[in-house]
Amino acid sequence: MGDLLGQKGPTGRRRMRFLFLLSLVCPVLPEQIRYTIPEELAMGSLVGNLPKDLGLGVQDLPTRNLRISAQKKFFTVSTENGDLLVSDRIDREQICGKKSSCVLEFEMVAEKPLNFFHISVVIQDINDNPPTFSQNITELEISELALTGATFSLESAQDSDVGVNSLQQYYLNPNPHFSLIQKENPDGSRYPELVVKTPLDREEQSCHHLVLTAIRVLVADANDNPPVFTQDVYRASVRENLPMGSSVLSVMATDLDEGVNAEITYAFINTGNVVRQLFKLDSKTGVLTTGGELDFEERESYTIGVEAKDGGRHTAHCKIQIDILDENDNAPEVTLDSESKQIQEDAELGTVVALIKTHDLDSGFNGEVFCQLQGKFPFKIVQDTKNTYMLVTDGVLDREQIPEYNITITVTDRGKPPLSSNRSVLLNIIDVNDNAPVFGQAFCLVHVAENNPPGASIAQVSASDPDLGPNGRVSYSIVASDLEPRALASYVSVSAQSGVVFQLRAFELTLQARDQGSPALSANVSLRVLVDDRNDNAPRVLYPALGPDGSALFDTVPRAAQPGYLVTKVVAVDADSGHNAWLSYHVLQASEPGLFSLGLRTGEVRTARALGDRDAARQRLLVAVRDGGQPPLSATATLNLAFADSLQEVLPDVSDRPAPSDPQAELQFYLVVALALISVLFLLAVILAVALRLGRSSSPAAWGCFQTNVCSKTESGVLPNFIEGTLPYSYNLCAASHSSKTEFKFLNIKPDNVPPQDLLCNESHVIFPQPNYADTLISQESCGKSEPLLIQEDSGFCKEEDSFVQVRLFLLFYLNRTV
Repeated sequence: MGDLLGQKGPTGRRRMRFLFLLSLVCPVLPEQIRYTIPEELAMGSLVGNLPKDLGLGVQDLPTRNLRISAQKKFFTVSTENGDLLVSDRIDREQICGKKSSCVLEFEMVAEKPLNFFHISVVIQDINDNPPTFSQNITELEISELALTGATFSLESAQDSDVGVNSLQQYYLNPNPHFSLIQKENPDGSRYPELVVKTPLDREEQSCHHLVLTAIRVLVADANDNPPVFTQDVYRASVRENLPMGSSVLSVMATDLDEGVNAEITYAFINTGNVVRQLFKLDSKTGVLTTGGELDFEERESYTIGVEAKDGGRHTAHCKIQIDILDENDNAPEVTLDSESKQIQEDAELGTVVALIKTHDLDSGFNGEVFCQLQGKFPFKIVQDTKNTYMLVTDGVLDREQIPEYNITITVTDRGKPPLSSNRSVLLNIIDVNDNAPVFGQAFCLVHVAENNPPGASIAQVSASDPDLGPNGRVSYSIVASDLEPRALASYVSVSAQSGVVFQLRAFELTLQARDQGSPALSANVSLRVLVDDRNDNAPRVLYPALGPDGSALFDTVPRAAQPGYLVTKVVAVDADSGHNAWLSYHVLQASEPGLFSLGLRTGEVRTARALGDRDAARQRLLVAVRDGGQPPLSATATLNLAFADSLQEVLPDVSDRPAPSDPQAELQFYLVVALALISVLFLLAVILAVALRLGRSSSPAAWGCFQTNVCSKTESGVLPNFIEGTLPYSYNLCAASHSSKTEFKFLNIKPDNVPPQDLLCNESHVIFPQPNYADTLISQESCGKSEPLLIQEDSGFCKEEDSFVQVRLFLLFYLNRTV
C-alpha cells in the first residue's frame, strides 16, 4: 500500500539498502518514507510496514520503542510487527480543503539509540461529496424582449472534491426556449449560463420551470439596456489581519436606461459561503469591505463573482481577484519529542537528550526560524534539518551540584518584528556512585567518663555521601584498632546504620563508612577513646581519727600560744584525680568563732589570736573537706582542742567527759554496752594472768623501756615532712595514769608487720593502741630517727616507782590492740 520514496521495484529496494547502510553509519540521520493512501480508510487499515521500509529487525521493536511524533495523530504503530495503521478518520476535504496536493507529514522516533525518520503520507481524493447548490429554488426574471442568444448567469454548484471528482458538467432538462452553456473561472471552477434559444412571449407563457436543481424563470417587461462594468476583473492586494469593515475596493457598473431600469444593485454570484462571510458587498455603492479576519495561512487568494442588476432585471458580471499579503503574525511553534526527561550524570559529550521540532505558519522570511537556549547549561542545540533540532550534552554533568536543569528553548522567526516562542523542559540528572563517603574530620578524640556500663554509647561518627539512594546510603563498621582483633569486639561496637559507637568494656580504632553503590566506595576515620575520671569518691579524712570508743581525741594547745601557732593539721585524701581530687577545707562550726584559722588548701589549724580570759579551755571545730568535682563530695571531721600547759590538766576532763551520743545509733546502744562488758571481763582476766607471770620473772623484758633517764625531751612540733598525700597515717597515744604527773604523747609510727617485742626500743614509750584506717602505713627508718608528732614529756615519767603501774597500763593497751 505504501512505497519507499514513492518507488517500488529494484530501484526502491536498492534505495532501501542504501538507507539501511546509511542508518548504520549515522544513527541519527533522518530517513524519509513516503506512502500513498486514499481518504476515508477504515480504522486499523494498513499503511505500510515500518521495520521493512526502515531496515529495522522485528526482534528490535520492543527495545527501539517506535512511536509517532505529531500534533494530531492519524496513525499508530503496531507493537507486534511494526505496521503503520490508520487510527483516525482521514477526510481529505477537512484536512486539506481545495489544495491540489494533500500530504500528512510526521516524524517516527526510535529509541536506544535515538533515531528519527520523516514519514510522508499522500492522501488521495475519492468521490465522496456530491455537488450542492446554495439554494434549492432560484428565480430568474427574463424580459420577454430578450434576444435570442442572450445569456444569463446562474448560481454555480459547490463540490468539495477535487480533480476529476469535482464538478465537471451542468445539465438542464429539455426546454424549447432555453439551453445551457458552461464557462470556467480562472481558478478552474465552472459555472453555468442560461441561453435564450427562441423568443419569449409572456402572454403565451409567463413561467418556465427548468431543472438545474430548480430554476424558475420569470419573464419581465422590456428593459433593453443591461448594466456594464467598467472592467471585467478587479484586482486588489490586502494585508492579512485587516480590521473588519476595512474597504478593499469598489466595483462600478453603468446602465444607459433611465429611471428604475437604471438603478443598479450589486450582489455576489458564484461565491461560496466562506467568502460571503469574509467579505461584504454594498448593494448600492459596490464597495467591497472585510467582514471577517483574513488569514494568509488559511488562504492566499480569493476570486469573487459580482453581479450588477438594474431595475429592469438586466444583469452584468465581473470578477474580483483578491491576493492576501502575509504578515509576521504567527509565532513559531516548538515541540519536544523525548519520552525520557532524565539523563545519567556520567553521560558522554554529544549524547542526544531530546528532539526539537519547529513550525511557523508564516511564509517566506517570516517563516524562517532559528533555535537557541536561554541561559548557560551544559547542553547545546544542533540543527538536523530545516525545522528539526537536537538537544545534546555539551559539558560535564554533576548531580550533586545540580540535580536537575530547567532548560528553556527559544524559537525565533526572522520576521519584522521577530516573534518567538519558548518551551521549557525539566531534565532530571540520574545519580551514579561517583562520590565516596566523607567524614567531618579524619581523626576523632573522645573522652569517656569512667564506670561506663557495658553497651553505653561513647561516641557517634557521621559520614556524608552526596550521592542519592543506595549510592548515598552509608553503613559503618570497625576495620582496625590497636587491640587484638578478637578482643576488639569485647571493647567496642558500632551501629551500622547510625554510626553510634558503643563501649563494651572499660584505645585507638579505625571506623569505615561504606555506601551501597555499585561499585561501593568507602572512607575511614580514626577514633581515639580516652577515659576521664568521674567524681565518684568522696574525700576520706585520715586525721583526726576517732578514738577506741568512737570519740574524737583531744589536741592540746599551750595557753601562751601566739597567733599563727600551728595547732594541728586535718589530713584527707581523695581517690579521684584531677579537679575531682582537689581538696578544700572549711570550718562549718566553731565553739569560739575567730579563735582559730583553717588553711583552705593545706588543712592546717592555726591560732588566729591569743587565748583570752573569757575563752573556754576546751574548743571544738567541725571541719568540712570538699573536693573539686561537680557536684562536689565532702566529708567532715571534728577537732577537740584543749588549752593546757600539761596533759595532766586535760586527762581528768577527758575521762569525765561522756561519750558523745549518736541519735541515729540508738538501736546499737545495747549491743555496744554488752560488748563492752564482755571485753572488760576478758581484759581483766588477761591482765591478771600476765601480772602473775611477770611476778615470777626477775627481769621482765617489758621493763626495759621504763628505766630512768631513758626518755629524751623533745619540743612540741609537727613533722617537717608532713604534707598532703594519698597514704594514710596511724597515730598512737601514750599516757600514764594514777601517777603524780601525767604525760600525753604521740609516739612514732610503726608498720603493722613489726613484732610486738620490737616496739620496746631504746626510747621508752607507753603505747595506746589506735585503730588503723588504711592498709598501708608510713614507716620510718628507726626509732632513733623518728620525729614525734606531738610530745609533752616530764623526766619523772620513767621513774621506777611508777613502773609497775606503767607496765600494767602498757600491757592493758597493748593487749587490747592485739586483740
